[in-house]
Amino acid sequence: METLKIRKAISSDVKDIIRLLVELAVYEKEPDAVKVTEEELIRDGFGSSPRYECLLAEFNSEVVGLAFFTPRYSTWVGDTLHLEDLVVTEKMRGKGIGTLLYREFLMVAKDRGVNRVEWSVLDWNKTAIDFYKKSGAIVDGLEQWKIVRMDKQIIEKYLST
Repeated sequence: METLKIRKAISSDVKDIIRLLVELAVYEKEPDAVKVTEEELIRDGFGSSPRYECLLAEFNSEVVGLAFFTPRYSTWVGDTLHLEDLVVTEKMRGKGIGTLLYREFLMVAKDRGVNRVEWSVLDWNKTAIDFYKKSGAIVDGLEQWKIVRMDKQIIEKYLST
């Protein structure tokens, strides 16, 4: 009998988490973008003060998807959850697993009473955009708003000047 369950990740899941993050990076045309290590994921997600949470989808005991999220605080609306990544393995897409992960993430947000959830989506990912819009999410600013980042090296360079 086939079984699907959504569960909270534990530290022994980090290999699967990285595998899914790499698959997402390849899909997003950034195959070398995942730099986080297993050690960092264990330290940052499963220590005394977790900096992220991760829900996993298991199909017949195989991890096939994840919803990776972090707490945030908005000066305009207050408590927020940021959905960093939502991914289902390519072979399991189209089976409703992403929807189940998405719903579970939204249930966590509702149970915590957060005022907003947010995430980014690539403007070419029409399937995801359509899915989010169908769920009632507001998708806007894809061309107006840009994500601004600094990695460790850029931070160090800036602060050394």
